[in-house]
Amino acid sequence: MRRPVIAITAETLDKTKGADTTRYYQVMAKYVAPVAEIMGALPLIVPPLADKLDRETLLASVDGILLTGGVSNIEPHHYQGGASYAGCPHDPARDATVLPMIKDIVQRGIPLFGICRGFQEMNVAYGGDLFQQLHVEADFALHNTTVDFDAPADGLYADVHDLNLAQGGLLARIANGPVQKVNSIHGQGIKTLGAGLQVEGTAPDGLIEAFSVTDAKQFALAVQWHPEWKPANNPLYMAMWQAFKTAAETYAANRG
Repeated sequence: MRRPVIAITAETLDKTKGADTTRYYQVMAKYVAPVAEIMGALPLIVPPLADKLDRETLLASVDGILLTGGVSNIEPHHYQGGASYAGCPHDPARDATVLPMIKDIVQRGIPLFGICRGFQEMNVAYGGDLFQQLHVEADFALHNTTVDFDAPADGLYADVHDLNLAQGGLLARIANGPVQKVNSIHGQGIKTLGAGLQVEGTAPDGLIEAFSVTDAKQFALAVQWHPEWKPANNPLYMAMWQAFKTAAETYAANRG
């Protein structure tokens, strides 16, 4: 049996030197590693080309799609949100690349895994909206501190809070208990869950941390935290990658 091909979404990075700006499309290695090493799949990095991306050829060529995290946030006009706060980073090209194809991915039965920004993209694609600055939302005490992105990686990705799993959900079925520990590296979060999405887990302060797509034919899961960081150290993270692997292998076998 051939190895599954997993599309991994890239983000835009513009670097300016003097009067010149060079554009890069990048994916952090931490997203590629579990696809190659745990799933045994072929990673295919997808640049944010917006309408210049041949989505039909892409979706006909892959056995799973990983929507990665990133340094940017979704432009709020995609969810009828208010103006962005000063200095909020955006990636319009990624928005225009990813958001239009999410429902098509699910309808085709292609396994889909969204992480952090990818989690938020899936929610917005299904009509949900977002808190733009969680640290000012009084109802979410666990998320009332800003993230120090200059902290050492092991501290940045350390477990921060409990995750309460929804009884009978996908995560509850693959986890080793109803309460798990997860990291927390995000400044935005779900305000309203999109139609057709099912809560899979919440933080103790009530913030939605995971959901699945209710009518998906295959694995379609999104999480706010970062299970790509040292997954071998966390049984839940490994279980998620294994579930994604199984779904992708099944899809690949059926695709031939």
